[in-house]
Amino acid sequence: MKYVALMGTTAQHSYNRDLLQFMAHHFSHQATIEVNEITGIPLFNEPDQNDVPASVQQLNDKISQADGVIIGVPEYDHAIPAALKNVIEWLSYQLHPFANKPVMLVGTSLGIQGTCRAQGDLRRILNSPGVDAQVLPGNEYMLSYAGKAFDETGELIDGPSIKFLERCFANFEQFVKTMNGTPALNIDWQGSYDVIVLGFGGAGATAARFAADNGAHVLLVDAAPFGREGGNTRYSAQHVVTGESLDQLTAYYQALGAPFSTPVKTLNAYLSGMSQIPTYFEKYLGIKAVSWKHDIKPGDAVAIKKTMAEYPELAGSETIDFALVHKRDKDAALWKLLRKSVLDRADKIDVWLNSRAQHLIQDPNSKIIQGVQIKRGEHLLNLHANHGVVLAMGGFENNAELTQTYLHSAHLTPLGTLYNRGDGVKMAQEVDAKMWHMTNYESHGILPGITFKEDANERGRQIEHWSLLKNGSIFVIADDGTRYFPEDAKHRHGHVYTHGSWLIPMKNQHPYLVFDQIQYEAFKAQEQRDGQLPYPKFMRKLITAPTIEKLAAKLDVPADNLQQTVADFNHYTEVGRDFAFGRDPQTMRQLDAGPYYAIAAANDVLNTQGGPQRNEHAQILNVNNDPIPHLFGAGELGGIVANCYQGGGNLAECLIFGKLAGENAARPKSDSESVDADEANGINDLVDGETAANVKLGADQYLGSSNAGLGGKVIVRVTYRDHKIQAVDVIQHHESEDVGLTAIKEIPQEIVAANSTSVDAVSGASASSRAIKEAVQDALKQVTNSVTN
Repeated sequence: MKYVALMGTTAQHSYNRDLLQFMAHHFSHQATIEVNEITGIPLFNEPDQNDVPASVQQLNDKISQADGVIIGVPEYDHAIPAALKNVIEWLSYQLHPFANKPVMLVGTSLGIQGTCRAQGDLRRILNSPGVDAQVLPGNEYMLSYAGKAFDETGELIDGPSIKFLERCFANFEQFVKTMNGTPALNIDWQGSYDVIVLGFGGAGATAARFAADNGAHVLLVDAAPFGREGGNTRYSAQHVVTGESLDQLTAYYQALGAPFSTPVKTLNAYLSGMSQIPTYFEKYLGIKAVSWKHDIKPGDAVAIKKTMAEYPELAGSETIDFALVHKRDKDAALWKLLRKSVLDRADKIDVWLNSRAQHLIQDPNSKIIQGVQIKRGEHLLNLHANHGVVLAMGGFENNAELTQTYLHSAHLTPLGTLYNRGDGVKMAQEVDAKMWHMTNYESHGILPGITFKEDANERGRQIEHWSLLKNGSIFVIADDGTRYFPEDAKHRHGHVYTHGSWLIPMKNQHPYLVFDQIQYEAFKAQEQRDGQLPYPKFMRKLITAPTIEKLAAKLDVPADNLQQTVADFNHYTEVGRDFAFGRDPQTMRQLDAGPYYAIAAANDVLNTQGGPQRNEHAQILNVNNDPIPHLFGAGELGGIVANCYQGGGNLAECLIFGKLAGENAARPKSDSESVDADEANGINDLVDGETAANVKLGADQYLGSSNAGLGGKVIVRVTYRDHKIQAVDVIQHHESEDVGLTAIKEIPQEIVAANSTSVDAVSGASASSRAIKEAVQDALKQVTNSVTN
């Protein structure tokens, strides 16, 4: 809320001024209060029409734009000061900013009466015809003996007075909301859709598709650029967990979650959908699902499994199966079907890529989610959602602040998408969503919980079967130079069995794989035999030293610890038992006399599970377990997994809760409100990207693009020959139909004529002009690259 506080006197010192300034500071966490003086207002003289002093006009504009007004009124001669009456006369003559404006009165006095007569006088004036203010009834804040209530810095120090002021101000806040009505929003909307889906992975694609199939006009938004959309669904193994028996699925998933519990109705919605996955594939994806349990035969591209369940020891595990698109995996086959389902509905689904959601727009009174603020290029756009918003933005694995807060790790190397940056977590928290499962995440990597260290903003490698990493004279060390888990451990999405629980091995700042010369020769032999190692950069990243002591120095670990670790490892090998961690002695070989090698590893993450809690209807709940109106969720953001994870469960959740979220978000609601705004509607980066991918390029032709346009992506085809720009053709754009089209026509001609993008922008179309120039520059980069290559 934004309020104008009006100082009711021109006195150089006034406790009323101190009171208003205290209120501005004290309530700053919930409102903006701007204290305004009235010293510059001239005497009212009934001027000619429209002859209003600038100081009066300025104060009028501030009051008009404010949600309410707070007046600090002193008392002189049983009435308000003449200066304040003068201001009100100005603001009720030609200008009427107080009309229906909520007003709160406060006042201070040196004596006991606390401005009671002045406030009564002011109420009558504010209620008079021509003023027509709405004064807060029943709350009269009158501070007596003001000289003792404030300290020397002007701070109010009287505890009971502060408590009473807080109660009055809370009542005023509610009064303002009631006066302003529902919704109490003043938003400049740039576009309007029935449903807005945030996140274009498996969950978001599914939600958008089912919202469209239920009659909604949908906007689907993702932070990734074209070609990188898909979230973790794109990088997953494409296994969707299913099971024939709902009773057994229930028993199994209750055991997986133990000792934690999931609300019965939410879990049942998940498992009921899981038991129907084969039907789902046939009915909604148009294919007959391949059952890994029943359809995979020897010689198929995927191997026969002894058990489908990741935790076969748990009750109900025998029902677990996987549904596949075909007899292959890890090929994005399911993702491609989901992506195509969105592309096939381009008449109902607009897609914004490289566009990052910033905030949910929530009505402060009704708590209805009215829309979303999205950053697209250089523009912040407010998009209205008539019926609902779906959060399907994935987890927070690429957000260092959130992984540090919830996962106790400064950095986790992602094995999936680089675009899960926790935006959904922050946006949900802003609207008081209830968060769950924040400390739960899954891993994989080269060994349990770790992968090879990569540069910042690079994906880690997931290599499940490389025997040389866990067989021979090789082991993993922690930050102190000691081992911390059995390198040959069977793991379940990074979790290893330890002391009765399945946990991801402890996180370290700089783990390393350490090995000797014999192991090095084995790696070299594999490289020569296969042409390259499973991790091609392996040999280039090795650290070597002639002794363990010198290797420890290079790794920044205690030399004594590393030497003892080698001695212990060699001893365990000699006696045939790993007393520390129980690694199979058949996989262990004593380290030789050197030289020694190491390669940096890093803690990795496949996906996080935490986020806003949802119910059986995919509605996101607030901290009181009530649904937040018009807000829905699906996928890994607030996933259902509370403890142990069964492979294929996240994809199943994307399909099941994506469908629920899309259908329920699309359903018209009695409190829905339509908005007439379509400036930003009609943009589809997915279609544009497909169009660009299909553009035929001749000799010396290059494509370039830019998102800096006013309406969306601009794609150009540049013909460049003999060190000169021969032609610039705008293939795709969404610029406005007035001056934007002028830029589309003229800027390419000027670029060709100047043989440069350093040309003047078309007046009034700077964004469109800049986008065309940036797109041409993008195309010309490819010319440089082709020459270099």
